[in-house]
Amino acid sequence: MAVMPSRHKSLVLLAGVILLQVLLLAVQIKRDSQGRLIRSWTVGAVSPFERAGSYGFGWFRDMWRNYFALRGTRKDNQDLRRENDALKLRVAQLEGKAAEADRLAALLHFRQSQADVPMVAARVIGGSAGTGSQTIELDRGEHDGIRKNMGVITPDGVVGKIIDAYPNTSQVLLLTDKDSGVGAKLADSGIQSPVEGLGEPLLTMKYFPNDDDVSVGARVVTSGMDRIFPRDLPVGTITQVKPDNPFKQIRIKPAANLEKLEEVLVLLTLHPLKGSDSPAPAALGKPATAAASNPPPVANP
Repeated sequence: MAVMPSRHKSLVLLAGVILLQVLLLAVQIKRDSQGRLIRSWTVGAVSPFERAGSYGFGWFRDMWRNYFALRGTRKDNQDLRRENDALKLRVAQLEGKAAEADRLAALLHFRQSQADVPMVAARVIGGSAGTGSQTIELDRGEHDGIRKNMGVITPDGVVGKIIDAYPNTSQVLLLTDKDSGVGAKLADSGIQSPVEGLGEPLLTMKYFPNDDDVSVGARVVTSGMDRIFPRDLPVGTITQVKPDNPFKQIRIKPAANLEKLEEVLVLLTLHPLKGSDSPAPAALGKPATAAASNPPPVANP
């Protein structure tokens, strides 16, 4: 084994002494009044490992929070979502019942205000399947005193008339049907003219002379001349007036919401209200003889 020369030993010893002095100076020397140099070196050497450890710990903590600690949250959310859906359904049902109660209260109030006209309340249970005719089905029939050609109304206005009556159900031809109509007049001037359906949402007033004045917004009510509907029931509001030859073209928006019927009133008589001066039946815009041959009025059940 070779022996280190004495000259080399002296160099190593000198280097060791210099390193020791540097370390001692580093311990004593402060760096910019912020700390000793040895501490700065130590912090610089350890900082990368501390940052790596902090990142790893943060990643593990986030994984725990976002997955392990929230494993039951998904089930809780699903339960809450189902409960929320059930509550929404319940609220919709309650709102529907509240609206129904309001409609029935309006029907009752109207029925009481027309105490001299026997009538029966009925619920709409069906409608026409095709576009050729506009009809609805009621849950009342002959057992409830309903007969053919009886008028059907709501507190808002005229709906139509009975075209078929069965023991427990009946069918109503809506006022908007092309084969339907009602004796009518202008509420302000009293000018009479029949109103007919067009097979569309609007109605038409027939045979209105060009010389007579009528304006958009005028109210149209029943005249009682058809002996199906009492006088002065709302029919609709005029929305369009055009001069034509030989009569004006008049379009009317129905007073009753015929597209959202749920409960109606059937008039159990073919006679106008008390005080009407209509001596004989008149056409609903067309010849009609069925009204005179109907059975006598049926008492209100």
